Amino acid sequence: MYNSLKENINELKSITLNSADFTVRNLILNNGVKCAVITTEGMADKETLAISVINPLLENKLPDKKGKELFNYIYNSVLSNSEIIIVKTFNEAVNYSMSGFAVFALDGYSNMLAIGVQGYNFRSVSEPESELVQRGSREGFNEAMRVNMTLVRRRMKDPSLVFETFTLGTQSKTEIAMCYLKGTATESSVSEMRNRLKSCDIKVVLGAGYLVPYLEDSGKNEIFTGVGITERPDSLCGKLTEGRIGIIVDGTPSVLVMPHLFVENFHSVDDYSNRPYFAAITRILKFTAYLTAVFLPGLYIALVIYHPDYFPTVLIKNIKDSIEHTPLPLLLEVLLIDFLYETMREAGLRLPKVLGHAVSIVGALVIGDCAVQAGIIGAPTLLVVAISVICSYVVPDLYPQITVLRLAFVFAGGITGVWGIVMLSCIVMIYMSSKSTLGVIFISPITPFSKFNMRDVFIRIGWKKLSKYTMNVQSLKGGSKYEE
Repeated sequence: MYNSLKENINELKSITLNSADFTVRNLILNNGVKCAVITTEGMADKETLAISVINPLLENKLPDKKGKELFNYIYNSVLSNSEIIIVKTFNEAVNYSMSGFAVFALDGYSNMLAIGVQGYNFRSVSEPESELVQRGSREGFNEAMRVNMTLVRRRMKDPSLVFETFTLGTQSKTEIAMCYLKGTATESSVSEMRNRLKSCDIKVVLGAGYLVPYLEDSGKNEIFTGVGITERPDSLCGKLTEGRIGIIVDGTPSVLVMPHLFVENFHSVDDYSNRPYFAAITRILKFTAYLTAVFLPGLYIALVIYHPDYFPTVLIKNIKDSIEHTPLPLLLEVLLIDFLYETMREAGLRLPKVLGHAVSIVGALVIGDCAVQAGIIGAPTLLVVAISVICSYVVPDLYPQITVLRLAFVFAGGITGVWGIVMLSCIVMIYMSSKSTLGVIFISPITPFSKFNMRDVFIRIGWKKLSKYTMNVQSLKGGSKYEE
C-alpha cells in the first residue's frame, strides 16, 4: 500500500468498483493530519463505530507526530477496541471491511488498522427446525458464525476446545471455523481436515453442503456421506467429546461433523434423556422403518410377479383382482405412485405452510382415493408405497438415500425378482463397509464388529456405566474398544 491516503482510497475504490455500499468517512485529526475510516454499509454497527473509533480519534489530543509514530500512538493509546488488526495489503483491507470491520487509514503511512465493530443483522437464536426434542435445549444454531461459536463455548468451557478460522471461496470469502477438542481428536485427523479445508478450490460457499464433497475421503458425490450435519449446539458438543471435528460455516444455521457413522442417523438427543429401555424401543423402531422404506415396494413387486405362492390364498386373490383391473404393469404402477408421492412432497415443502398442508391433504385423500376408484392404480399397491413413504419420514436424515435405494430395489425386484434384491443388498453392504471418513469405517461399530462398542448402537446402557467411559470415535479404527 502507499503512504498517500488519497492513493490508498483511490485504489480501494478501484478494487470495489466504486460500489454504493463502500463508504469512506474522511477525518482531520486535531494535529492537522488527515485520516479516513472505511466501512461497508450494513456490516458495521454505527453506534459502536462512533463510540469506539470516530469519537476517540476526534476528541483525543494527539501529539505532533506523523507517519509511523502517529500510527503506533493511535494503535496503542487512542483506540480502545478489543479487536484491532494491522492490515498490510489492499486485499486484506477490502476483506476486513466487507466482514464488518472498520478500516482506519492514516495519511503518511502505508499500513492500516482493521477495528472490530461488526453489527450486521441476523436471525436470533431459536429452536431448530429439523431436530426437535421433547426434553433438552431449545436453542439451535443461526446464520452468524460468531454466535454459533459462542453457543458451543457456553456449553463446553474447556480450554482444550479450539476454534481455527479459515476463509474459503475465491469470490464469496466465506468465514469457516473448525472446532475440536485438543487431545481428544487425534492430531492426524485435525491435520488432515485442516489440509482439506486449505486445499478447497471453490468460488463461492453459500451453504455447508458446498463443502461436503471436499471433506470426504473419496471426494465424490456418493449415495451415503461420512459428513454429518446438526442444528443443535448440545449435539455438536457431544460429538466433540467423542473426538469428532466440527465445521461452522458463516451464513448457515447448521454445522458439519466428521466422521459421521451410519448408526448415528437413528439416534437423537431424546435417547439420552429418556430411560434406556425406551431409547432401545425407539431405535429399533427407526431401524425397522428404514428397512421397510427401502425394501417393501421392491420385495412386494418381486413376490407378486415371481413368487406369488408365498402369499396367503385370500390375499393373493385380492392382489390378482387388483392387478387385472388396472391398465399398467405392476412395476410401472409402483413407479407412478412413487412419482406422485414425491411430487406432492416437493409441492408441500416449497409452498407456504398453509397451502402446503392443503396440498398434502388433497394429495393423500382425494388423488389417491380417486385413482383407486378410477381403476388407474390398485389399492394394495397404493398401500404398500404409502407405508414405505411414511416409514421414510421416521429417519429424515436418510430420506434422500432411502428414496434412491427404494427406486433401485423396485427395479431390481421387478426385473430379476428376489435374487436381484439379494444381490443389490450385498452390493450396498459391500459399498457401505468399504466407505470411510478420516479412516473410520462408515458402518462402525457393526463392522469391524466389537461387542463392547455395540452398547450404544441398537440399545443404550444406563448412564452410570456409559459415563464411566469416553468414546473416542478414532478408537473405532480396526474395531478397538472405547478408551477409559
